[in-house]
Amino acid sequence: MRENVLLIGGGGREHAIARALEDSEADLYACAGNRNPGIAEIATDFETLETTNPKAVVDYAEDVGATIAVIGPESPLEAGVADELEAAGVYPFGPKEEDARIETDKAFQRRFMAENDIPGCPDFETFDDMDAACDYIDEYDGDLAIKPAGLTGGKGVKVIGDQVTAEEGKEYIRDSDYDQIVLEERLIGEEFTVQAFVANGEFRTAPAVQDHKRAYEGDEGPNTGGMGSYSDATTHLPFMSEEDYEEAVSIIEATVDALEDYRGILYGQFMLTETGPRVVEFNARFGDPEAMNTLPVLETDFLDVLTAARDGEAPPELEFASQATVCKYAVPEGYPTDPEAGAKVQVDEESAGDALLYYASVDERDDGIYTTTSRAFALVGVADSITEAEEIAEDALEVAGDEGLHVRHDIGKPDLVQRRIDHMTEIRGE
Repeated sequence: MRENVLLIGGGGREHAIARALEDSEADLYACAGNRNPGIAEIATDFETLETTNPKAVVDYAEDVGATIAVIGPESPLEAGVADELEAAGVYPFGPKEEDARIETDKAFQRRFMAENDIPGCPDFETFDDMDAACDYIDEYDGDLAIKPAGLTGGKGVKVIGDQVTAEEGKEYIRDSDYDQIVLEERLIGEEFTVQAFVANGEFRTAPAVQDHKRAYEGDEGPNTGGMGSYSDATTHLPFMSEEDYEEAVSIIEATVDALEDYRGILYGQFMLTETGPRVVEFNARFGDPEAMNTLPVLETDFLDVLTAARDGEAPPELEFASQATVCKYAVPEGYPTDPEAGAKVQVDEESAGDALLYYASVDERDDGIYTTTSRAFALVGVADSITEAEEIAEDALEVAGDEGLHVRHDIGKPDLVQRRIDHMTEIRGE
């Protein structure tokens, strides 16, 4: 029986999900607040609607006869879209609003970890009194990460001793309009992500990925939603060991055990420290860009994951190609602080050569595709090594040009990867 799958969301992550379902025994329908031309080309139908409006999503799901829904972004999860879809008889591959708090409420996330003895939790305190938070900064022996409790699109965190001084951190807190913030110990090391496919109390993990949040080369500049990422041909990354990866997986296992009814993707963002992996955060969905590293090398039919979850079964054992990936985002000039929209996108699927092209936030006009003020598109190389995958992505970026665009060309290059290795060698005293 063919499934009618509804994809919710219109970014690069969702384009990758659409591609993963393109050759499955499914008819794909999609809805998002923005029209993604890549998804629209694959989908049977694409509806523009407000995805944080559960009624609008459910109405569309019922109109198209959806049997399964895949929820891409975090905002619909926070709005309870999964709850309403399930109530309407449409199986949602994505956590209900309460379980999504593992991402959408960072104060809850840390308390949940502490109460359930989940390993890897940093020292933390939560505050709704901003003066008290500033006092804590003065009293704490060490540097702290400042995290708004709610969703900020990956751009709200400030790290004392890295991005800001203690005085600048206190000024940021006082000038903010956040209801609650979390202050936690600054973790030193190398970040990596492990994404888990979760259903019916069991999970399967994907290879580790390293994202690059800073806007400019050399890890400089403001935080962004993610400028690109890479994975290796093994489950782990060059600066870590297989044992480090397995330790991160054990933290995910403890988290899944504590989240009794969780379904969907559980994204663990870890810092590999001198003493092993610690939890930077959890997300309740695929990462963007990490989905574009993971799904192109997933050899198991993603539809089989969805139907097993819906039918009360454990996820199938996942097979991933033993290949590396490098993803590089093209963003508008000035992103993220003062982005300039309106540059024409010069690359398409045909001219991208061996690279995979994923659209994110673009404006499709009669005469072509143009940038908006958000991340525009990503190009992904897949090859036997990180170096080869990076070269494939770079070749496609040459076609795209740099008119009105900004790219972090250093992602996946040998010297940057080697700096990660050297950094961990120094931290661990090896």
